[in-house]
Amino acid sequence: MGKSKLILFLLFISLLNNTNAYSQINDSIDTYTSDSMMIDILQKEGIPITSNNKVKLLKSGKEKFNDLFDEVRKAKHSIELEYFNFRNDSIAKTLFELLAQKAREGVKVRALFDAFGNMSNNKPLKKSHLKAIRESGVEIIKYDPIRFPWINHVLKRDHRKIIIIDGKIGYTGGMNIADYYITGLPKIGDWRDMHVKIEGEAVKNLQDIFISMWEKITKEKIDSDFNKYKDSIDAPVINGCNVAILDRWPGKTPKIMREFYVNSINSAKERIQIINPYFVPTSSIQKALEKALKRGVNVQIMIPGKSDIYFTPDAAFYNVNKLRKKGAEIYIFNGGFHHAKIMMIDGLYCTVGSTNLNSRSLRYDYEVNAVIFNKKVASELINTFNNDKSQSTLLTKEIYDKRTPWKKFVGWFANVLTPFL
Repeated sequence: MGKSKLILFLLFISLLNNTNAYSQINDSIDTYTSDSMMIDILQKEGIPITSNNKVKLLKSGKEKFNDLFDEVRKAKHSIELEYFNFRNDSIAKTLFELLAQKAREGVKVRALFDAFGNMSNNKPLKKSHLKAIRESGVEIIKYDPIRFPWINHVLKRDHRKIIIIDGKIGYTGGMNIADYYITGLPKIGDWRDMHVKIEGEAVKNLQDIFISMWEKITKEKIDSDFNKYKDSIDAPVINGCNVAILDRWPGKTPKIMREFYVNSINSAKERIQIINPYFVPTSSIQKALEKALKRGVNVQIMIPGKSDIYFTPDAAFYNVNKLRKKGAEIYIFNGGFHHAKIMMIDGLYCTVGSTNLNSRSLRYDYEVNAVIFNKKVASELINTFNNDKSQSTLLTKEIYDKRTPWKKFVGWFANVLTPFL
């Protein structure tokens, strides 16, 4: 065999081997499940994934507050609350009465809320309310009080919803403290929302978030009750739920939520299901959804037909209609205001949290999401999604075309304002 023929033969063998290697890599990618991919990504980012957790979905305001109040009554050591707002109504009154009782029993009770969030509701906590709460033994503080010039306080608000009890039980999700989560509101009807209760190792991550925020505001150093009382409290019932807690802290982890949503959408192989009340996502998330549709992933998105914020439904309609044209299934929820912030990927993992798919949550505010790697929990959320379809309208071209020219213009204009919504 001549030298030139030998070189060609060796090149052919090398190409054949490389082809087999590429085939093996592609086979490996095809069998690499979306949850495994997401776990690897989070671990590479240094985000802890805890395994010894029990997770309970709370799929209504009634479920959340009944469960929460029961656990508050049983608290032995500490109760910590971090909320965007406490609305001064019957639910808040009941909660603060319970907290005062626990404070009298010797339980350490700390609560913090966002000043802008307090101003944004029509029944804010006033100075007289705060004075009475503090006199009852509850420590309560305000994050970033609004002072002149007010524009300085518009961004980087604390939008989290967290409660930790005795360092062993944690709650997070989309609900603040307000009675309309049970009673609804006159203009929008029932308020549909979602929360999650966690027992186990992930609670420490929630408590660390609260402690960091408390220390940022007060400069007071406090210890984690998860470590302090873990030997003296009842061990949680373990069902093996893997949970990652994502904390968006402006200046520290500014891209964490955007990257999580993009990576999750990119990991999907079969199905993406999203419910979000303010669907005006950043371009990176919008593009990730478009790419998912191109590779044949079934994308289902549910948005509310009514909202508590003007402009947002029109902007959401504009955005989801673009995805509808590319093959997404879009459901308009008609059973009130759907305020849940959830996503399910391939029926393998899901997220529940405070993060809206808008610029405020993704670029500016403090947020927290629980990512749950468990088929049973994901399936429960999928069932909720499917049940809510019965109260929804599937968006079609004919239905979108029925929107008035003015509504379409408002949607387009609101979309232009997406970086500020």
